[in-house]
Amino acid sequence: MKIKIIPIFLVILAYIFAGIILILPIYTVFSEAFSEGYTKYIESITGEYALFAIGLTVKVSIVSVILNTIFGVTAAFTITRFNFPGKNILVTIIDSPFAVSPVVSGLIFLLLFGRQGYFGDFLNEHGIKIVFNTPGLILATVFITFPFVARELVPLMQSQGREEEEAGMLLGASFFQLLRRVILPNIKWGLLYGIILCNARAMGEFGAVSVLSGHIRGKTTTLPLHIEMLYNEFDSVGAFSCATLLVFLSLLTLIFKLILEKRTASKKNAD
Repeated sequence: MKIKIIPIFLVILAYIFAGIILILPIYTVFSEAFSEGYTKYIESITGEYALFAIGLTVKVSIVSVILNTIFGVTAAFTITRFNFPGKNILVTIIDSPFAVSPVVSGLIFLLLFGRQGYFGDFLNEHGIKIVFNTPGLILATVFITFPFVARELVPLMQSQGREEEEAGMLLGASFFQLLRRVILPNIKWGLLYGIILCNARAMGEFGAVSVLSGHIRGKTTTLPLHIEMLYNEFDSVGAFSCATLLVFLSLLTLIFKLILEKRTASKKNAD
């Protein structure tokens, strides 16, 4: 009897914990967003600065995902297919964003590319502005989302081995033919999974972007920064209304994640 009670108790405890940590905050966000009616909600998410923040967030996320996808595929292929000096160092560099606080990384980029930074004089002489501008936001987001694609592909490609690639090379296939017909088809689900996680992290990034943005409304405010500014201005309805967009993104990411996990599991069972 005690053996049956313990699992039931643990399951109930897990649901209570999930409800407090996940369900209750989501309910609070939506209840506050619609507290003044549907019209106010629509006005909040379609205002000039809100639309700019959404557009900038999408732009930064797209560029960051593209760059990290290219790097992730290249790094994963290099790490899993070749032995070279500094291989462990490369792996450590890839994992470094997990160990460094986003705020600290933002301060590092500020010290490097700011007006008084290490490269400040060179950038000023050539009219290049990174800090308090869109390139700075992209740079910070690329660094924060650096590991997601590569870290998803490395174990996948290690488990697959290189037999198919070697067979293709023996048959005279070029590298780009191998990439198109062998490598990418074999890693497509893992790659898509990494891209989804990378995109979700990019759209929700706050710390590093906050340091490098300068909070210039209508110029460097992404959606998380716009939400913070609205909340600091005591516009809680506007802040929570915009926050629902990030909640929708999180739920959409979770749905895609579950679909990909089922797809991957069914493929493993088929193999």
